[in-house]
Amino acid sequence: MNYRREFFGELIGTFLLALFGCGSVAVTVLFGAHQGLFQIAMVWGVGVTLAIYATRHLSCAHLNPAVSIAMVVGRRMCARRLPVYLAAQFLGAFLAAAVLYGLFAGSIAHFEQVNGIVRGTPESVRTAMIFGEFYPNPGASAVAVVSLPLAMAAEAFGTFLLVIMIFALTEGCNLGRPRDELAPVFIGLTVAAIICLLAPLTQAGLNPARDLSPRLFAWLAGWRAAAMPDAVGGFLWVYVLGPMLGGTVAALFFVRLLEPLMTNGADGCGCNNNDKGE
Repeated sequence: MNYRREFFGELIGTFLLALFGCGSVAVTVLFGAHQGLFQIAMVWGVGVTLAIYATRHLSCAHLNPAVSIAMVVGRRMCARRLPVYLAAQFLGAFLAAAVLYGLFAGSIAHFEQVNGIVRGTPESVRTAMIFGEFYPNPGASAVAVVSLPLAMAAEAFGTFLLVIMIFALTEGCNLGRPRDELAPVFIGLTVAAIICLLAPLTQAGLNPARDLSPRLFAWLAGWRAAAMPDAVGGFLWVYVLGPMLGGTVAALFFVRLLEPLMTNGADGCGCNNNDKGE
């Protein structure tokens, strides 16, 4: 079956999400454009909202491997589509990182020169954080104490909240949900709220493609060990496996507990599961 439409929908949507989101971090690090976590979180939320509106008619706008896996686990999407979605998401985020570097390469080099930062050293995490996430957040005003297990738990919990809200906002059985055309706004606000809660700990990745692909680009662009600083591969556990586990648990929790409760509470509830059973 030809999944070209879905591929380009996920590629473009994830590109936009990562471009606006990582771009908000870039202009804050380099120029102090945003003051405080709330402003960065809101840009991320707006970026997510715009990306969904731009592409949901093409691919349902998952824009996140953890969300796509959750949709398969929750029987909202057939498993054979998953490789197409994942490939598009990781590629879209990588292209966004490349575009951001093209825009700000000179500014990054100047920032490093002025602040005596040698790219690739541990200190260069101050600019590497434009692309990938780190725990604790290098940009936090007060340094948090964050272990690898805590960071992984935080990312899993944040993604759990995100996926629960996505299911709740898009499932027909939830009679209290907003109209379908408003769902992207509330998903974006959910992302912003979770970032406000968790970013001081882990920068709140919540999306394996958003982290791993830009991190790989940073590694290729000269940050090397600074882009992947944990010798035991902690960034993979925290920012890839953590969100995937959190999304999977959320899908099971919703499908096995919340959805039956919603269905039993509404006569003739018609769930909007286009891919169920495909």
